[in-house]
Amino acid sequence: MSVYEKLQALNIQLPAVAAPAAAYVMHAQMGNAVFISGHIAKKDGQVWVGQLGKNLETAQGKEAARLVAIDMLATLQDACGGDLSRVKRIVKLTSLVNSTPDFIEHHLVTNGASELIAEVFGECGKHARAAFGVAQIPLGACVEIEMIAELHA
Repeated sequence: MSVYEKLQALNIQLPAVAAPAAAYVMHAQMGNAVFISGHIAKKDGQVWVGQLGKNLETAQGKEAARLVAIDMLATLQDACGGDLSRVKRIVKLTSLVNSTPDFIEHHLVTNGASELIAEVFGECGKHARAAFGVAQIPLGACVEIEMIAELHA
């Protein structure tokens, strides 16, 4: 099944690519590597504000991370000239989770993005990863994730 068939089977329609919120670009390429800037969690078009361990639970954070992954796929598609079949593999995700000092399930929150990407890209979607708890994320978002992907030459 192609990436687009998998997205369709998951009932996922990629959104429009978000505009940068500050002085950066949404993606940059070096050779065959594409670096996708950090994307923050949004729900119903608005920043998903909250802090894990305070007013959000792990399951909500996981859902937020999944939504971030969908937005990142739209940006990755833009970086690929509109064709996700150019993706050779997803190399790495770095996830920042807005959390209280005693919250310890950052890895489970980040699974929301990792599981979706692996589902969409199959074997080449399995990636290295880092997940961190942080005191705050821009605009109060609950999750921010960045991605590195490799494209076919």
